[in-house]
Amino acid sequence: MDNEELKQEIESAIENNALQNALTKFTSAYPGNRAKVYKGYDFEAIREKIHEGKSYAAEHIHELVDEFEKNFNARGGHVFRAADGEAAMEYIRKLAKEKGVKAIVKSKSMTTEEIHMNELLREDGIDVQETDLGEFINAITGDTPVHMVMPAIHLSKEQVAEYFTEYLHEQNNPVILELVRSSRKYMRDKFLNADMGVSGANIAVANTGTVITFTNEGNGRMTATLPPIHVYVVGIEKFVAKLSDIRYAMKALPRNGTAQTLTSYVCMYTGSNEVVVNKETDEKAQKEFHVVILDNGRSKILEDPDFKDIFCCIRCGACLNVCSAFRLVGGHVYGGKVYTGGIGTLLTAFLTSQERAENIQNLCLQCKKCNEVCAGKLDIAGMILKLRTRYAKRDGLNPIHKFALDTVSDRHLFHSMLRIASVAQGALSKGEPMIRHMPMFLSGLTAGRSLPTVAKVPFRDVILTMKQDVPNPKGTIGIFTGCLLDFVYVDIAEAVVKGLNACGYKVEMPQGQSCCGAPATYMGDEDNAKKSAVINIEAMEAEKYDYIVSACPTCTHALIDYQNMFQDDPEMLKRAKILAEKTFDFSKLVYMLGGIPGDGDGVPMKITYHDSCHMRRTMNVWKEQRELLTQTQGVELTEMTECDSCCGFSGSYSIKYPEISAPILQAKINHILETGADTVAVDCPGCLLQIRGGLDARGRDDIKVKHTAQILTEKRGL
Repeated sequence: MDNEELKQEIESAIENNALQNALTKFTSAYPGNRAKVYKGYDFEAIREKIHEGKSYAAEHIHELVDEFEKNFNARGGHVFRAADGEAAMEYIRKLAKEKGVKAIVKSKSMTTEEIHMNELLREDGIDVQETDLGEFINAITGDTPVHMVMPAIHLSKEQVAEYFTEYLHEQNNPVILELVRSSRKYMRDKFLNADMGVSGANIAVANTGTVITFTNEGNGRMTATLPPIHVYVVGIEKFVAKLSDIRYAMKALPRNGTAQTLTSYVCMYTGSNEVVVNKETDEKAQKEFHVVILDNGRSKILEDPDFKDIFCCIRCGACLNVCSAFRLVGGHVYGGKVYTGGIGTLLTAFLTSQERAENIQNLCLQCKKCNEVCAGKLDIAGMILKLRTRYAKRDGLNPIHKFALDTVSDRHLFHSMLRIASVAQGALSKGEPMIRHMPMFLSGLTAGRSLPTVAKVPFRDVILTMKQDVPNPKGTIGIFTGCLLDFVYVDIAEAVVKGLNACGYKVEMPQGQSCCGAPATYMGDEDNAKKSAVINIEAMEAEKYDYIVSACPTCTHALIDYQNMFQDDPEMLKRAKILAEKTFDFSKLVYMLGGIPGDGDGVPMKITYHDSCHMRRTMNVWKEQRELLTQTQGVELTEMTECDSCCGFSGSYSIKYPEISAPILQAKINHILETGADTVAVDCPGCLLQIRGGLDARGRDDIKVKHTAQILTEKRGL
């Protein structure tokens, strides 16, 4: 699939009103509802325990599978270990044939979708009936899941009523209770006459031989108990060592998945029991109980140190619920045919389709909000980035992207081009500070957003003429400006210097610094990222400064992260660690230094604050800047809804996927307008570019967008 096909899928999803309404309604309510059900619980402690238990299971998986098989067989069960989907289906088809199975009811299973169970059994003439309501609806429509926990959330009740009317051959009204009754009535006969039940499992417990399902519908229990034969298909990642390990998943899975305190049914099956095999005579027999333990690529995940943490996933779907991209396009676009969203991208890569994963991994904004809510404590965004880097190494980058990154990482060439642009941009800016229209194929850059002009004089020249009157300085700080502060937002860089001067420090700008390398990193170009790292480690000479300051969280994180690039180069690693230890974002550093002297001018300023993704989630800095701002006289802070949600900029993402970036920006602007604030405070120049450009394009230049450094210094008359 090429990028144009993906863009068509995106466009189709965004134009799907039912999908947009459903996803917006659920994802908007989810954060608040989730917070309520976690009240009184320590989520960090819970997910630490989940990660601990699942990590142990991953490290001892072969022992645990052996133990499970021993205990399961001792209780009358049958275990089959399937290396791949073909082996799993051979076992299931053979079993069905030997037992004369004509009808199967199925519940709670993504693994069976992974191995195409329904299609293959239907080829054998077997009636396979999905009994989960969402999966039943998808089966009727010929659809695949749009969400791993709520597979049919993309359909409205009116649409479902139409499908039910056609499929069930009787009128169905768009009333949810009536639709549930219709499906229950239809399913009843299927349950009573099924020869076999098939399920997945949320957890398999080694020391008891127990399989466990969490469900909100009684169909899971009926599938497992009514038919004389039951088959569980369980991936090896579902194992835990002991029964006590499940209590943490019981707390997290429902709260994370659907923001409820507990699922309606928590069912544990340990061994075989008696079941009625003849309804007329009430004859009973021992139930046949089978577990197919599926590998199908999972061992490869375990063997890969970059991705083995995938085994800690409990499939709660929370990463989907908070993802800005998923919120817009759903799992049919951001996903494979089985697994969806961020974690679905990783599972798709290893278990179903490398080709599909290679395309959809680009939809990740790298905002890391998924990491924040993950019950298994996975670095989902980080693993997607590693996947992106591997694909870039294997296949090479898009030639245009590669040319751009090669240019940016060549400091002299890039800076020369920016200086030329500062002169040549007049035809586009028409003397205004914002560029509102770009020509021809570049027009997408200004779709719903104006762009700032390049500064006439870069900050690297300006700082040489700045007077820094700092008597008895406490020390010297090196400033890393990044591209935007150096060549676009010179006023922010000046504010940083003034603020630090007021704190008693002189500021120097090492002239050899270049792009931080983040654009290359986030596009998977490891070579150019490392090239930028070398340039900046050598240029910044962190050894001679008390601190290194940046006013861009992306740059701050990039500088701190350089140390991970030089594990095989002791000398560069030593210098990278020194740089990392001394590097702080402006607000964090000023807070550490005790704040900027002075109380502020007292002139009323109603602000709302937008959290940068890197600032909030990578560096965990969000309280400090709020305290600095609210302790400034005249400043009134009003928090906006979803203050920490992505603004849609994400570096080159807004250029590659304006179809997704623009609606995310619109949502952010709506939240800003709701506050009635006259100023939006930010700590990220990229976010400032996106939000200020969006407000300008909508004629709302009455609302100012300013960096925290600007507000703090301006209010103190610096």
